[in-house]
Amino acid sequence: MSTFDIVTAIASFALGALLALLTIPVLVWLERRIAGLVQDRLGPNRTNIAGFRLGGVVQSFADVVKLLLKEEYYPSHIKKGRWLFMLSPIITFVAALLAFMAIPFADILHVNGEALRVQALPIDFGVFWYMAISSIGVLGVVFGGWLSHNKYSLLGASRAGSMMISYELALGVSILAFIISYDTIDFNAMVRYQSGTLFGFLPAWGIFIQPLAAIILIVSLFAETNRNPFSVAEGESEIVAGYMTEYSAMKFAMYFMGEYVAMNTASAVIITLIFGGYQLPYMSTASLIENFSLFALILLLIIPIIVFLLIRWMQKNNRVRPTVQTDSGRNFETKVLTIALIVMTLIIEAILLYLAFISESLLADTLSVTLFQIATFVVKLMLFNIFFIIIRWTVPRFRYDQVQKLGWYYLLPLALLNIFITALVVVGVHV
Repeated sequence: MSTFDIVTAIASFALGALLALLTIPVLVWLERRIAGLVQDRLGPNRTNIAGFRLGGVVQSFADVVKLLLKEEYYPSHIKKGRWLFMLSPIITFVAALLAFMAIPFADILHVNGEALRVQALPIDFGVFWYMAISSIGVLGVVFGGWLSHNKYSLLGASRAGSMMISYELALGVSILAFIISYDTIDFNAMVRYQSGTLFGFLPAWGIFIQPLAAIILIVSLFAETNRNPFSVAEGESEIVAGYMTEYSAMKFAMYFMGEYVAMNTASAVIITLIFGGYQLPYMSTASLIENFSLFALILLLIIPIIVFLLIRWMQKNNRVRPTVQTDSGRNFETKVLTIALIVMTLIIEAILLYLAFISESLLADTLSVTLFQIATFVVKLMLFNIFFIIIRWTVPRFRYDQVQKLGWYYLLPLALLNIFITALVVVGVHV
């Protein structure tokens, strides 16, 4: 194994860990800001470090400090199995984290005749890995509710277990339809398949190839992550906080973070299977590398426009009401962040100019395309996370019986029908 192989493997693992962990405070911030937008209020905008609020992101880090410093409470009625009671949140969190590691962030790097995977776990059976590992997460919920010796916790754990069985079947069958269509269990190969076209004008994304399976996949993953409208396992209006009722401090935080990591993983699976993953529509990795100069010129024009709009949005929103006498340092923060964004943009523009007109290195073009694919993946990932959040704050929670009826009476039969039709079409095409 060469030095470049080792560096790529370490960088891919670090990138996977960062995308899974550092997105947690960002997702918490997005949750609050979007909730404020839906409810016609501002959301978090006051917690700061030396006057810097970063739009409210600092509030998420303040929550981390609060949970770290809170007293660890252990219910006195839990006599046996306390070690498993403490381990349960970790099981849920680690399962969601490991499931994310099989997702590719960019296409395979071909350097000096070697193929290097840009994913935290360089495996070619990512679909099976995801389905196996993600199913373990519910064990942490079931153990946590059972060992709490609390009727609300036990009800929440029972709901989570039964809902996992109900929707895991529909989820697995819908994913099997994609496996038949793409003829692979490798996430990376699935993304490469989607860089082509369908009927000569549509991008060959899974949403167009398997529309019914795509809908079933999205709905099932909403249920698998316990997000609204499927949050019956922790329904506050019915069973207090469900399986988390007896948890506090960092034990609660592990469940809390596990939910966001699971949501992030679900978003990554959805964009990888049905929205082209790290690829832009109609563009394969080879075509991007071959036409990199033109591609760099397009980026030279687009990036300043995006940064300009971001600065204008920040200048408009990072201010106080006219009746307030002091802005608490908001104008200074806006100026500093504006200068930082402009400097960063100039550096990126200079690098793109060099790559487009001066550099003739194939390796530099390949690495640049890889970085762009990672950026594309992150943008798609955040967009679908925002979709998860919007659904939570706009759709009311379903009743438990409605959740079960949807899974057993509708999604599973439709998934089975879809896979039967898919098999007939695939066999018919090959025959």
